[in-house]
Amino acid sequence: MQVDNPATAVAEAPNRPGVPPSVPVLEAVSVCKEVSSPEGPLTIVDDVTFSIAAGETVAIVGPSGAGKSTLLALLAGLDVPTRGTVRLTGHDLGLEQEDGRARLRARYVGFVFQAFHLLPALTAIEQVMLPLELAGAPDARDRAAHALAQVGLTARARHYPRQLSGGEQQRIALARAFVTRPMLLFADEPTGNLDALTGAAIAELLFGMNAAHGTTLVLVTHERALADRCARRLELAAGRLVSA
Repeated sequence: MQVDNPATAVAEAPNRPGVPPSVPVLEAVSVCKEVSSPEGPLTIVDDVTFSIAAGETVAIVGPSGAGKSTLLALLAGLDVPTRGTVRLTGHDLGLEQEDGRARLRARYVGFVFQAFHLLPALTAIEQVMLPLELAGAPDARDRAAHALAQVGLTARARHYPRQLSGGEQQRIALARAFVTRPMLLFADEPTGNLDALTGAAIAELLFGMNAAHGTTLVLVTHERALADRCARRLELAAGRLVSA
């Protein structure tokens, strides 16, 4: 499958809201997450503190059950910590209601998930258009078509998820994530549902597009090869940050 050079994305300079260079794109301060269990409170994320600067590529790693995906959800404002503070581009997510957190995500954030999260009733191009339409972009179809071309799926624009392979579905998810030109991209096990060869191709595309767009990447993975492509690692064990 032919894929356009992700570097062509540079021609479309990201139109992002300004954030002072001194402000971390993402910051966690003493973040804890506890849930109830029959045995009492269970700590999933335990007193985690770190910051991520613009343009960094960061892998969150650790064994199963270490709290990686829970931490990602807290960083993205999809969940709220029991204690502590998460700041996205300087905004304290704890001071925002769900609508406010959703607006910040729409303004600054893109997502790629292990399970693709495509809507079965939408075609490939409609999947990519959706976040642009929600934002009121007047050129949603043209931008979506360009994003599909970047991931080599122009010929699949009218296909539904059931008509596409897993690799093709994840390419659509990448196009959807980058089409809004996010400042920050969260990727949760983006190759976890793919075979080794397809996963390697998706990783190449992910990092190529990330570099071309100048995006800050926060990646949860259990795959060493994928983590090694990031400039920095945050290692979790039993919910605690053991290496940064």
